[in-house]
Amino acid sequence: MAEPVHAAIIGSGNIGTDLMIKMLRGKGILKVTALVGIDPESDGLRRANSMGVAGIATGVDGLIASPEFETIDIVFDATSAGAHQYNATQLQAAKPGIRLIDLTPAAIGPYCIAAVNLEEHIDAPNLNMVTCGGQATIPMVAAVASVVPVRYAEIVASISSKSAGPGTRANIDEFTETTADAIQKVGGAEASKALIILNPAEPPLLMRDTVFTLTADADRGAIEKAIAEMVEKVQGYVPGYRLKQSVQFDEITTPVNVPGIGEFTGLKTSIFLEVEGAAHYLPAYAGNLDIMTSAALRAAETIALRAQKQEEAA
Repeated sequence: MAEPVHAAIIGSGNIGTDLMIKMLRGKGILKVTALVGIDPESDGLRRANSMGVAGIATGVDGLIASPEFETIDIVFDATSAGAHQYNATQLQAAKPGIRLIDLTPAAIGPYCIAAVNLEEHIDAPNLNMVTCGGQATIPMVAAVASVVPVRYAEIVASISSKSAGPGTRANIDEFTETTADAIQKVGGAEASKALIILNPAEPPLLMRDTVFTLTADADRGAIEKAIAEMVEKVQGYVPGYRLKQSVQFDEITTPVNVPGIGEFTGLKTSIFLEVEGAAHYLPAYAGNLDIMTSAALRAAETIALRAQKQEEAA
């Protein structure tokens, strides 16, 4: 068996810690070498040190200065959009060719939705994993677009307030802008809108996502089939991803004004999703965080497998 590819995680909060635990429980393709934060008292760094992973409390500069950095080929960034700008610059200057998996909405590199366009960007030096809402909903927009051109797509991501940490709350604007942009560039919609709702309900609710698409009238059976196939594909790395109810179709015969496309008549398709987390570290209701870590891990494992095959061929 090929040697695992070494990886580090920047960000010792919920997302980074969950990602670390997923890698420790994983297939052996990746080896998590370091978890990096800025608070030496954080639960994530304490867990890292207790589980045989180097816990580095001096940020990206501390990672670069550490002995572990020499072996690291992939770095996940689970900090914030602003911090990723600095982290990416420092890492790529210190080690040209290092691969970055960006779990923030910084969008320095190309958008990557694991179920849709991972292979297209497999060689990109900095992959942007968009947002939790993007990972959940863009596969559905892409599924509809595989059958009929999507004139407009709108997504609403509803997550538990308890699963929205300081990074999520600080990046609400980036969330909506990045997700809406990726709906077009990856999902294939002509125009788009993205909304996020932080739901304070107790007990906390699972992540729910609603996707609306506007298209010309099309084969509804073909749309349902494409959606079902895409759901199954996402379930390959997020088992708790599912349709909450049957796909709904509504024929719009009276023209309505839609932002970005003007007057519209045609078919409205409504898709209702639920995402339950695997509860490796985070609670099951935090499906929004789980889908991000799972998608990022799928991307990194695919990159690592390709590197291993290339090494074996050489």
